[in-house]
Amino acid sequence: MFIPQTYSLAVVLCIVTMLCWGSWGNTQKLAGKTWRFELFYWDYVFGIVLLSVLLGFTLGSTGQQGRSFIPDIAGAEPVNILKAMLGGVIFNASNILLVAAMAIAGMAVAFPVGVGIALALGVIINYIFAPKGDPLVLFIGLAFIVAAIMIDAVAYKKHSASMKKVSGKGILLSVSAGILMALFYRFVASSMAADFVTPEQGKLTPYSALFFFAIGVFVSNLLFNYLIMKKPFEGNPLTFSDYKAGSFRVHLIGILGGVIWSIGMAMSIIAAGKAGYAISYGLGQGATLVAALWGVFIWKEFRGASKQVNTLILFMFLAYLAGLSLLVYAGI
Repeated sequence: MFIPQTYSLAVVLCIVTMLCWGSWGNTQKLAGKTWRFELFYWDYVFGIVLLSVLLGFTLGSTGQQGRSFIPDIAGAEPVNILKAMLGGVIFNASNILLVAAMAIAGMAVAFPVGVGIALALGVIINYIFAPKGDPLVLFIGLAFIVAAIMIDAVAYKKHSASMKKVSGKGILLSVSAGILMALFYRFVASSMAADFVTPEQGKLTPYSALFFFAIGVFVSNLLFNYLIMKKPFEGNPLTFSDYKAGSFRVHLIGILGGVIWSIGMAMSIIAAGKAGYAISYGLGQGATLVAALWGVFIWKEFRGASKQVNTLILFMFLAYLAGLSLLVYAGI
């Protein structure tokens, strides 16, 4: 299977994760013009499962190092399969809340608050269980990122006060999503072997872990998303007839969103072998910065903002960049 051999390549893969995790939300925005997020989410999950299978039979089944995809699945211990699937269940619960928050509060708010909280808690949790990298530099970088989250919250509050009522529901959903999202990665990481080149028997390697993670997402979605359709956060209840009424294009956009996110997840856990789980997860969750850029400059979610708000947004971006740079340096 494909495994990065150097820390620098692992960092590149983490940057790919950051771009993917920060960009998939654009597909929800595109589909959301005429398509409720609950309907979008079915296709999004299909995309996650599809990509996990494709990677398993391609990158996961080539090369001389590690175990190939099918033998790895066949030899996996049930406890490790369940850990990876549980990671998928927790992620799915958090991501549904995040997508709902995006629909209500916008990308420029949902991502910095929700994913920012997930980044801060997730880095701490993953470092405690698998310490790798300079802890002082790592946590100073984390402090910069937390500062960026707070600056973004202040900017949103000031902008909303002058333009429209603050969406308390959107903020609450973002915070709930962030807390849950901080937990899922640790379960997936604990299911995998410490050494991807010569993995322990019964443990998963990145491609099989991604597959079982995707199965956990898919199975839990049958319950979670069905409940959200019947009891939506906003709007009228939905039925599967509403889903069937979607055009081929709108279904394809949802699948693309899942594929983009799943590429990011794959690159993150593949990179963790060299970068460590705390750094790999933390860099990937720099997606917050990417999503905020999309929200501010493409979707114009801060259109008409005052000079003070625009200054705060600039400081937010600078704080995020400083924090992410320190996370990279922590692993050198």
